[in-house]
Amino acid sequence: MAHEITKEEALVGLPKDLAESPLFSADLAPVPDKHRNWTTYSFAALWISMAHCIPTYMMAGGLVAVGMNWWQALLTIGLGNAIVLVPILLNAHPGTKYGIPFPVLARASFGTSGANVPAVLRALVACGWFGIQTFIGGEAVKTFLIAVWPAFGTIGGDVSLLGLSIPSAITFGIFWVLNIAIILYGMNAVRVFENWAAPIVLVMAGLLLGWAVWRAEGVGTLLTQPSQFESFGDFWAVFIPSLTGMIGFWATLSLNIPDFTRYGKSQREQMLGQTLGLPTTMIAFSAMGVVITSAMHQVLHGAVAIDQLWDPVLVLSHITSPVAPPGLDAPIIADGTTRIVVAIFALLGVAVATISVNIAANVVSPANDFANLAPRHITFKIGGVITGVLGIVMMPWKLMASADAYIFNWLVGYSALLGPVAGIMICDYFVIRDKTLDVPDLYRTEGRYPKWNPVALVALVIGVLPNVPGFLHSTHVIEAEPGFFDDLYVYAWFTGFLLAFGVYYAGMRLRSPALSR
Repeated sequence: MAHEITKEEALVGLPKDLAESPLFSADLAPVPDKHRNWTTYSFAALWISMAHCIPTYMMAGGLVAVGMNWWQALLTIGLGNAIVLVPILLNAHPGTKYGIPFPVLARASFGTSGANVPAVLRALVACGWFGIQTFIGGEAVKTFLIAVWPAFGTIGGDVSLLGLSIPSAITFGIFWVLNIAIILYGMNAVRVFENWAAPIVLVMAGLLLGWAVWRAEGVGTLLTQPSQFESFGDFWAVFIPSLTGMIGFWATLSLNIPDFTRYGKSQREQMLGQTLGLPTTMIAFSAMGVVITSAMHQVLHGAVAIDQLWDPVLVLSHITSPVAPPGLDAPIIADGTTRIVVAIFALLGVAVATISVNIAANVVSPANDFANLAPRHITFKIGGVITGVLGIVMMPWKLMASADAYIFNWLVGYSALLGPVAGIMICDYFVIRDKTLDVPDLYRTEGRYPKWNPVALVALVIGVLPNVPGFLHSTHVIEAEPGFFDDLYVYAWFTGFLLAFGVYYAGMRLRSPALSR
């Protein structure tokens, strides 16, 4: 088992009175120098492994489906990830400088007790994503098992468990256990897993790309498909909410990135690693999805609609199926042994991709966030288990019943919630405190940081409030004619970030210097 930081190690160089503080624990303490072993490659590998997931692969497909051509879709993805990289790098700085995780950093702006507000908001979003990714991974496993063992799909007959068929429940459970098992081995296990997961997923995606182009004898016709927008105004109306959705995709990580950068050796390494890993991988993997989809449409002679072929699991199920796909007289891979070998490698690639993004993006942060609720009683590992349990309770298979509308509302909706938190934290650290924190006082109940900072809470509410009507209308909770708030909602992350930043800055400058420095 990986070596964990003990309480004695965590207290090295810190005042001894912190040992008795209810806000202090080894999991939330500043990471000692000897445990800061994440390099440039570690951070690049982290983003490469997180970006190589099924939702990223399908991202360009969703944009093409709403009218964009391939290069407009990739431009939107690239620009969105370049924008969200800015708050990611800004919030990453205090993590590396002071070795502290996201919920402890939030104590500086929201207060030692108030930090639980953004921490819980972030954690609940992560629990939802944990359940969704686990469900996606489980369904992928089920698809491959049925392709090579058709009888698996009939296990249990019509019996269901919480709305899941027995085969789906089995594969969901397998994926759930794998995720929790890795996190129980601690952050070093996460680093090791992400390091080797990144190249494996990239190689397997590259092999699928090469095979599809070879089999299609080209890249297909999708790359010549024109945009469906007749004017710039038509394009802009789709581009802005799509861009907000791209930012929302990683809005969660823009908050809790200190959970990872606290293990970094230097600012240069974490900044370089993240810059090399995030935008480039998102564009490249989305582009691979475009080419594979186009080539497979050619391989299947157009018998399967392009909007279905954006799903890599469906593509791989056609390739590994013993039954001839629509429009073909024989299975794509005729030899049964070869077909099974390909299915096993495809299953491994999808499983590694899904688990790697789930652990890094959806378990590490809520584990720390829940630990922050009661540091003396909830450890990082217990927090991870709580995340897993809530991921089941939220029943993601029901949330995904109408996947396209749900994911769009989900991404833009929670970006409206988390954008203000990012604005407050960045304003506090870089503008109000000039990158200077009193680390011991972040762990004291009676220090320079108050239990609650009303300025932060007011800024959060004001940042979220203008986007509430648009969200309720978008999700059909209320029905009304489109108006100003609907137009504002498509800028949700930007609106919330800027409003909260401005309100927090003004409020802190009006309060006493003791609170704002």
